[in-house]
Amino acid sequence: MKRDELGDLVAFLAVAEERSFTRAAAQLGTSQSSLSHTVRRLEERMGVRLLTRTTRNVSPTDAGEQLAETLRPAFDDIRSRINALSALRQRPAGTIRITSSRHAAETILMPAVKRLMAEFSEINVEISIEQRFVDLAAERFDAGIRLGEGVEKDMIAVRIGPELRMVVAGSPQYFERHTKPRTPHDLTQHTCINLRLPTLGGLYAWEFEKDTRPLNVRVDGQFICNDVPMIIDAALSGIGLTCLPDDHLGPLVKEGKLVSVLEDWCPPFPGYHLYYPSRRLASPAFALLVDALRYRSA
Repeated sequence: MKRDELGDLVAFLAVAEERSFTRAAAQLGTSQSSLSHTVRRLEERMGVRLLTRTTRNVSPTDAGEQLAETLRPAFDDIRSRINALSALRQRPAGTIRITSSRHAAETILMPAVKRLMAEFSEINVEISIEQRFVDLAAERFDAGIRLGEGVEKDMIAVRIGPELRMVVAGSPQYFERHTKPRTPHDLTQHTCINLRLPTLGGLYAWEFEKDTRPLNVRVDGQFICNDVPMIIDAALSGIGLTCLPDDHLGPLVKEGKLVSVLEDWCPPFPGYHLYYPSRRLASPAFALLVDALRYRSA
């Protein structure tokens, strides 16, 4: 059945139930003449008269009544199913798929997800731990979590964490054997732990900035790793200096297990953001998750 044929049946049923072209036209938001033309076209296509028209009223013929009795339950079922879909749209339910780095998932995403699932039993969440940037549409993710400076410009980005800054640190044992660097250039005289980038496969160039002047330094050392916890363990063992965000190293510095250096070369930068396509139609469940993750400064 073609789309216009279905529309003709809807128009006929409206006239048959209202017993009036005028009332049916008002209900459908069309003109009386257009509605009359539609019904006449349906009659010609079916080869049978469906309505008896007089100057005072309109009534279905026997064939018209049979057609109306066939259409009513079918259209009632369609309306009930559409209403059910509308109710689903209004009720927080369904599955939300998110890609995130492990650290962001553990420290920010999971606490919010646990609260959300406890309150709304019909919300399901799938988290995929990835270090690489993911094509959300191609891999059917609803959203991703990454550092704010790495989010594409065509995405909606919602801040979900505080600003971060990089920390260069080593163990007290390491600094018993080495003098502390005063500038990033001094790092060339130190043993440093390199981070292998999971996205491009290269080594992370340590990033610094002072007086709005950026500076990247390629460091060298005996140990290279693509796993942050293992790098931290190596730094705690005195193998060398490491450079990681302060939410990784800050607690260890406060405990005295690591010693921070070059603080004046490490300004803050945008922290974790939830990002998703600007064209995405937010479901109630997704809107709840966004609100639960949204960062609110103290």
